[in-house]
Amino acid sequence: MTDLQITLFGAGGVFIVAVFSYNKWQEYKAKKSVERAFSTDHDDVLMREGEVPAAAPAPATAPVEPVLRQEPRFDAAPAVKTEPSFSAPPAAAVAPVPASAPVYAEPSLEAAPVVAPLAVPQQEEVSVASEQANSLVDPLIDCLLPLSLEAPVRGEKILPVLQTLRLVGNKPVHFIGLHVNGDWEPIVHGGVYTKMQGGVQLASRTTALNELEYSELVTRLRGVADEIGAEPEVPDMMEVMAEARNLHRFVTGHDAQLGVNLHTNGAPWAISTLLFALEKQGFDVRPDGRFVMPDGEGGHLFSLSTNVTLAEETTPRLTLLLDVPCVAPARDGFGAMVACARSLVGRLDATIVDDYNQALSDAALAEIAGQVQEFYQEMDAADIPAGSTRALRLFS
Repeated sequence: MTDLQITLFGAGGVFIVAVFSYNKWQEYKAKKSVERAFSTDHDDVLMREGEVPAAAPAPATAPVEPVLRQEPRFDAAPAVKTEPSFSAPPAAAVAPVPASAPVYAEPSLEAAPVVAPLAVPQQEEVSVASEQANSLVDPLIDCLLPLSLEAPVRGEKILPVLQTLRLVGNKPVHFIGLHVNGDWEPIVHGGVYTKMQGGVQLASRTTALNELEYSELVTRLRGVADEIGAEPEVPDMMEVMAEARNLHRFVTGHDAQLGVNLHTNGAPWAISTLLFALEKQGFDVRPDGRFVMPDGEGGHLFSLSTNVTLAEETTPRLTLLLDVPCVAPARDGFGAMVACARSLVGRLDATIVDDYNQALSDAALAEIAGQVQEFYQEMDAADIPAGSTRALRLFS
């Protein structure tokens, strides 16, 4: 190996050692820089234990008023809500129904309690100008669901969305809107609305609104509100459930039906003969096979049952039935039913009897008629008159 090669090898080794040493020095400097950055003696108040950082004092010239949290309310306006009550001091006892009176009711008319009028909150924002709107969203029997709109909306734009929320369980849900003319009305095509109000019925003949149905309602209502650009006010569930149970107790306490029977004085009647006689008497045959006496306005006063299946050809007994809370007192449904029974007595050669086939006297029928009038007075006192839209909704 020549002297030149040895010199070159030595120079290369020195260069490599120099580069390695330089890299080590840079690494050392970087490490010290990082340590200085993270080893500060700064007192971090967020890392203290057992201490709460003091809040900055508010400027003396701008005191801050405390903001009180408000729970959601039933009423759409800032009015004081009066809790409705279906219980009142009992009135004088109703005269008992004689054993011969065919009362088809649970409980019977004699067990129905007298109910005080319900207190309806005074709500300026829900002062419904239209009777139709008031029948759809009724503060007495509905849970009110106010909806604040971000901007006026047209009926045709929101109706398809509202149609998706019509029932929860078997409880109907309705919506009305405050028209730009200042009247509350059902949402219709062509209408322009600045506010909305929803309502879900608290009870029906079968059940009260329950927690599961209410939770479903709240979830679906918020989805509807998001789609139409509205903000819903959701009432407290516990209050709603209490009102629903209260209302349902009233409904079950006044769910009364009265019946009178006609029994043949001879051989059982042929169904074909009955059909002719009942048509002459004015009965209509419904698609479900029921016979009903029309009231002249699309409804009916009472119904009639043959007490046999459609496969039977004869029957010895007919039953006329009055749904008491669904017929207005002015129509005298019980009187009309008794008059019809007396007319059929002559047409069919029958006797008016009770459930035990004992003949019903005129005095017994008159006593039942008096109890029906007392029942109507109880419903009036509760502000749910028999035969009214409110009653028909509850007893459907």
